[in-house]
Amino acid sequence: MAELVYDKTGRLLFTKEMKREYTILFPTMLPVHFGLMARIIENEGYRVEMLTTNHRGIVDEGLKYVHNDTCYPALLVIGQLIDAVKSGKYDMHKVALLITQTGGGCRASNYIHLLRKALEKAGLSYVPVISVNMSGLEPNPGFRLGLNTLRKAVFAMMYGDIIVQTSNQVRPYEVNSGETDRVIQAVSDHLLSEMEQGRGLSFKSMVANFDHIVSAFRAIPTAGEPKVRVGVVGEIYIKYSPLGNNNLEQFLLDEGAEPVVPGLTDFIIFKIYNRVVDVDIYGGKWIKKKGCLILQRYVEKCQRAMIAAIERGGFRAPGTFQDLRRLIQGYLGEGNKMGEGWLLTAEMLELIHSGTPNIVCTQPFGCLPNHIVGKGMIRKLKDDYPNSNIVAIDYDPGATKINQENRIKLMLANARGLAKQTRHEAEAPQPAGTAAE
Repeated sequence: MAELVYDKTGRLLFTKEMKREYTILFPTMLPVHFGLMARIIENEGYRVEMLTTNHRGIVDEGLKYVHNDTCYPALLVIGQLIDAVKSGKYDMHKVALLITQTGGGCRASNYIHLLRKALEKAGLSYVPVISVNMSGLEPNPGFRLGLNTLRKAVFAMMYGDIIVQTSNQVRPYEVNSGETDRVIQAVSDHLLSEMEQGRGLSFKSMVANFDHIVSAFRAIPTAGEPKVRVGVVGEIYIKYSPLGNNNLEQFLLDEGAEPVVPGLTDFIIFKIYNRVVDVDIYGGKWIKKKGCLILQRYVEKCQRAMIAAIERGGFRAPGTFQDLRRLIQGYLGEGNKMGEGWLLTAEMLELIHSGTPNIVCTQPFGCLPNHIVGKGMIRKLKDDYPNSNIVAIDYDPGATKINQENRIKLMLANARGLAKQTRHEAEAPQPAGTAAE
């Protein structure tokens, strides 16, 4: 068994010996994106497993070991990790936990400290915790991702977005049940195989892979009338995680709707752009701003290529990050960046402008920034866009799934009523003399 090693602050380190013996567990947020990431890390010689568990016991573990005033995503993430360690599936003395750390103003920056406190309370203080961050926080001698691996990770996030954007437009209409999920697996295997062979890591090859992905989903046989489209926005974990939002996307599918979920790329650009805004508003080194602008422009270039590929394939494409910036003018300032900041409101505006006025705004109870830029902006949006149909849903340990689903069903009923009214108005004969010239 690997020897336990601590740094000067008393933090338990993940050592090189542990890399050979330990299984690294991490919670899922975006199943497709994180699934690609898991296999990329695995190919670097680590034993990793993305947790997909989803049951009430996870919430109970979180309530037991996390202060109940802490935001719901923290409670779920920590509860899922501790539940996995105690499940009996793994050797408790040969398991490590991996968690992202933002380093920003959100309470997510403190998840890692809350997790260690919870492990100690549960008698599991010998389990090492690995921080994945872009701020140089908490290095570990046994867990280091080289530049090539980080490059693959960036590509995986872009590929994950285009897979989700196209598959969500096919799944509600697939003729053969489950075919969309089979294609997701096939294109993921193709992308990872290319990466393992050192291919697919240039801009040109990424564009080719975008076209390959789009063509794969375009080839899936589909049928049926267009369904009511429902956008999903909100706090990033609750918005994407099936555990966090009680399988919201599947519920919408079961109710005969087509889920429309904004991608992760805008959030990544948003976080980079915030560093630029910091220098503009608060001052700072020009070199930091210059470096962030270079990175931002590259990711935006990749985003434009992704959007072009989606359009070439005949799918509905999202707008660019700059489109979101234009939409938010007059609503929120760019200094509003805690949580999802102005981006959350901008995503609702983009959905409304692109023909998806029906929106579920997912809110973890107690997440103050998102209550302001999410629920707090709904009245303004409804005033400006009377046909917008937005419902804010709170998620917390005490919220019942049936109550959440009933409120979403009411929103869907309103959506179908509005769609029917719009069809009737379009089909009604126009009085003489009113035809467009």
